[in-house]
Amino acid sequence: MEQKKNNIVTKRAIFILFLILFGAGVMFSRFVYIQAAKEVQGYDIEELLEQRWSQSRIIEGKRGAILDRNGEVLAEEIPSYTIEAVIHERYENRVTDVENTALQLSNVLDIDATVIEDILNRGIENDRVQVELGPQAKFLSFEKMSEVEALQLPGIHFREEPRRYYPKQTFASHVIGYTERDMSTARMGLESSLQDYLQEEHGRITYQKDGKNRRLVNTNDVIEPPKNGDNVYLTIDTKIQMAIEQTMNQVDEEYKPERMMAIVANAKTGEILGMSNRPSFNPNQYESITNYTNFNIASRFEPGSTMKIFTLAASIEEGVYNGEEYFQSGSYQIGPDRIHDHQRSGWGQITFDEGFQRSSNVAFSILALEKLQPERVYHYLDAFGFYEPTGIDLPGEISSAIARNQRIDAATSAFGQASAVTPIQQVQAATAIANHGEMLQPYIIDKIVSADDGAIIEEFEPEVIGQPISSETAQEVIKHMEAVVTSEVGTGRPYAIEGFRVAGKTGTAQILQDDGAYMDGHGNFIYSFLGMAPAEDPEIIVYVAVERPKIEEYESGSLPVSTIFKSVMNQSLQYMNIAPSEPIGNGDHDNEVILHDVEGMSTSEALSLLEDEGFQVQIIGDGSEVVKQYPTAGQEILSGEKVLLLTDGDSIVMPNMSRWSIRHVYAFLQMAEVEADIEGHGFVEVQSPTPGTALSDVNSITLSLYPPGQYQEEEIEYDEEVEEHLEESVDVEENSSD
Repeated sequence: MEQKKNNIVTKRAIFILFLILFGAGVMFSRFVYIQAAKEVQGYDIEELLEQRWSQSRIIEGKRGAILDRNGEVLAEEIPSYTIEAVIHERYENRVTDVENTALQLSNVLDIDATVIEDILNRGIENDRVQVELGPQAKFLSFEKMSEVEALQLPGIHFREEPRRYYPKQTFASHVIGYTERDMSTARMGLESSLQDYLQEEHGRITYQKDGKNRRLVNTNDVIEPPKNGDNVYLTIDTKIQMAIEQTMNQVDEEYKPERMMAIVANAKTGEILGMSNRPSFNPNQYESITNYTNFNIASRFEPGSTMKIFTLAASIEEGVYNGEEYFQSGSYQIGPDRIHDHQRSGWGQITFDEGFQRSSNVAFSILALEKLQPERVYHYLDAFGFYEPTGIDLPGEISSAIARNQRIDAATSAFGQASAVTPIQQVQAATAIANHGEMLQPYIIDKIVSADDGAIIEEFEPEVIGQPISSETAQEVIKHMEAVVTSEVGTGRPYAIEGFRVAGKTGTAQILQDDGAYMDGHGNFIYSFLGMAPAEDPEIIVYVAVERPKIEEYESGSLPVSTIFKSVMNQSLQYMNIAPSEPIGNGDHDNEVILHDVEGMSTSEALSLLEDEGFQVQIIGDGSEVVKQYPTAGQEILSGEKVLLLTDGDSIVMPNMSRWSIRHVYAFLQMAEVEADIEGHGFVEVQSPTPGTALSDVNSITLSLYPPGQYQEEEIEYDEEVEEHLEESVDVEENSSD
């Protein structure tokens, strides 16, 4: 019995020993597995230990900057500061006086004190440790943070974080674009299209610590360095761009147009030196943006008569242009439709050269249909790049809509109606005129440079993309464009710049409405000018377009356009150190003459004396003796200037005041002791009564004055059936292109 009991105990002991050995074996094998695999239930042992005894923190990279051609910063990452108000009672340094804190912060942050007070009180009621004070207390500049810090308010702290900043405010905004302040998302422009270059990559540093989170010495830190975003240099020149922005602001305030566009390009390289739109925006305040479109590349419209430049070039290149040949201006029949000049009655029989200067639609309809033939018109539209986008390195560029459904389309496209193109396409085409027939692709990125080591990642160079015309043709076209500015009948006279020879062409384009009809009424056009200077060897191309400026009945659309063009072109020429074509100012005193005193002389003697000295003399009255003169004796005036002589006769007739200046008008009115209703400013273009009318028979004198060249400026007029046809042409082409 005892033996049996011992056997049972022994078996149990052996079984228990087996279980223990088996368990130990399983555990040992598990240890071996863990040692080999370094993994438990899917968790990496080394990673767990690393997390337990290691600490990591992010090393922030920096978003790349955008700079102008000379290295001036246009967009950069800077530190900013967000206010955090500690309000919980367990903290000694907390907001204790809510009302006073709110009041003082409101004075610095431009936030209503009651708003701040409400945020603080709600945080206290909800047992919050700290609160932020709203969007106006975030992303503060260092200067604004310092103002708040100087208040020394208990519980007010700052959290530093990076933000995107545009130091020049409203400056090439549609070109640069913007990012959210925290740079989480890039919006618009180059900020968006160059995201892969500008975007930073954060790094990391990892080090070992003890159980009390103290960093261990003599251990190897693991550092993954950050990669800063690349810096982008543009072809834009800050000085030229600033001239555009300032002048457009001036015109915007004075004329309040619907929109404006301006492009400045280097005629020799295709580099864009400046580009701007209105409406524009300040990218630091992107919440208030009303216009997201860069009109210079992403809007197309009928260009108007600036297109005549390229039709003229085509005609000269094809050998079918004879500038001295005469044609009948006024109107031109094309099948059932009739094209009119902007002066519907025309100017009689005039030469094609004069037709270009006066911007005759009839002249260019004849050139298109009778000289070139329609297929050659379209060939040159293609050759000048009007069929495709330019490929400029900006996002959002669109293409043209060329009308070519009927024979009349070739004529209307030749003088700038029916077909729609973009401003940048016109500038690209103009490089062929300015650059001896070689057409250059416009570009706005100069180079992309590594912010870490300064290495050039990508660099852009001028690229010739075609030669639609010969060098000789280009030079001939420039001569005709210069005549538009210098000729007495030229529509471009308001665009002359003292000291420089300017070549260019005006444009007045109709605006197609949503209902398919063209807008009418004074000022309801897109006024433009495409010019280059100096004409003898163009260095700079400037395109300006102003849509629907608020101008008076006696004013012309050339006023706002020329204001922008002349200022921008003049300053651009100076910034690029381009010497004037001729002396500037009144430095040539050889033509100045001291005016004799002719009062008391006989009328015939005074007339003979002054005419011999080269003056234009206007006799007032039928008397035999001069009793008063203007200007007064002893003044130094230019030879050829007008001199008024009042005689002692009683019979005064209305002179021909055409092109009289306002000062001569007032001098005449005072001498003749008559009054007049005067509209406008500049020089007389319209007068009533007609020259030779006795003033004794006149109740009133009416004079209309215009700035130089303005009265000759083109206005678009068509017969109704032609307008309907043009509307249909644009609609069909735009629908098909979309």
